Amino acid sequence: MMATTHALIGVVLALVVAPDGGLLPVAAAGLGGLFPDFDLYVAHRKTLHFPVYFSLAAFVAAAVAALVASPVALAVALFLAAAAIHSVMDIFGGGLELKPWEATSDRAVYDHFNGRWLAPKRWIRYDGAPEDFLLGAVFGIPALLVLSGTAQTVVALALAVSAAYSLLRKALVEVAERLVGTAPPELLVYVPERFVEDFR
Repeated sequence: MMATTHALIGVVLALVVAPDGGLLPVAAAGLGGLFPDFDLYVAHRKTLHFPVYFSLAAFVAAAVAALVASPVALAVALFLAAAAIHSVMDIFGGGLELKPWEATSDRAVYDHFNGRWLAPKRWIRYDGAPEDFLLGAVFGIPALLVLSGTAQTVVALALAVSAAYSLLRKALVEVAERLVGTAPPELLVYVPERFVEDFR
């Protein structure tokens, strides 16, 4: 699923849990929703995706936040909860291949607790699929209506990026294939190996 979809789900989580909490919980949960995808270029869905450990950490952090009633503790709990939701939700999307609509990969998310890859369910066929955009919009539009100011602008931008990416998703892969096919070897050393292998 798109990083924007995960971020918007995090934002709505914060609005439900802390409707009067201000910007801090919303920002923390949105960032938590994005965070696992920071591993996009380094062992994607393995380096920063922890479906079990993020879930356990979120449970502990939520208990701490309930006890200490601190805005920072709440923000940490929401960050971890959104990261956990992201890590688990990627199991229900497509695999790791660069053309996930072809459904050739049996790897969705690495489960560090059990030491194995979890297979993709493909309920959302691939990141940027129409159903992925629809899911993001289901969460993004209510957030857009509830929030104001900078937060509302950020949500609107996330929805716009989601729409553009969904429209261009397959075309972007074709462009990348051409670039990799014509790029000199000295430039390809800066491109992650899995991209080069998939495009050749």
